Amino acid sequence: MDHDVRAAVFDGTAEHYDEDTFHARVADALVEPLPEGPELVLDVATGTGFAAYAALRLKPARVLAVDLSPEMLARAEAKADLDPERRITWQVAPAVPMPAEDGSADVVLCASSLHFLGAAAFPDWRRVLRPGGRLAFSVVSGARFKPSGPFAQLVPGDLEFPHDEAEAAALASSAGFVAASARTFTVDDGERVRSVFLVHATAP
Repeated sequence: MDHDVRAAVFDGTAEHYDEDTFHARVADALVEPLPEGPELVLDVATGTGFAAYAALRLKPARVLAVDLSPEMLARAEAKADLDPERRITWQVAPAVPMPAEDGSADVVLCASSLHFLGAAAFPDWRRVLRPGGRLAFSVVSGARFKPSGPFAQLVPGDLEFPHDEAEAAALASSAGFVAASARTFTVDDGERVRSVFLVHATAP
């Protein structure tokens, strides 16, 4: 599926995306354990910017947030009062490869998006991270994830979704990252229970 068609699918969901607080809570939980003071944070497939804005608590020098969907990014930029110092740069572009120099990033974030990027994301994340840089991503459970409608066509078939925390951490370690760990993040909003794996790892 080409970029324009993919972008159009996500454009169509942008208007109501922020009504679902689950994605914001995933982004907050991903950022929470990361060290302060990074020079450059890359937010891969930022959507409406939850992880990019969450990353501001790390006091970064700058954040580059990239998404394929112009409508998603328009929604993200509309919340710019959350970034009074204008540390975030928003860019419409495919998330893989990221439009960043090799070894330039201290942190790579990917919240609620890996299932649309596939296995190609991992070597690109290693490319853009400096040695010792931190990777933080969420990944859906292979047991629970059942894409439907137009989104089912957007999920690459090259990534085996994990069924437990060990398999989730292994996604990072098998891609060459070190000190990989994973935990289950669950939200019960009274109507349904949703969970993803949060994975943190370090570039060698």
